[in-house]
Amino acid sequence: MELHEMNFHGQMPVEGYGPGFFRLGGEVFHGPLLLLPSGPEKWPVAGDYAPVLAHADEIDVLFIGVGPEIGLIDLELRHQLETAGLGVEVMSTPSACRTYNVLLAEGRRVAAALIPV
Repeated sequence: MELHEMNFHGQMPVEGYGPGFFRLGGEVFHGPLLLLPSGPEKWPVAGDYAPVLAHADEIDVLFIGVGPEIGLIDLELRHQLETAGLGVEVMSTPSACRTYNVLLAEGRRVAAALIPV
């Protein structure tokens, strides 16, 4: 078997998460978090997607982690994100973290909006 070092193309993968926090690049972030091409940002108002829309031309797919269980987002919000050219995938936060990491390692243009578990 041949092993290869993972390349995340300048962005930080999610190294870990737990009740109320995420760990990226050895740093712990408490509360909701946006993972954008410009780097991680605390997300003080979960549901405010203006920072994501500001980077829409750099993102193909946005993973929205809605907590420990899968949930829904507002249809008008989904429409606004899709109109900006973003693919939107809503899933549980653990699934969103894993999927984000895999596609990031593949060099895909991804972002994530994550609500802690």
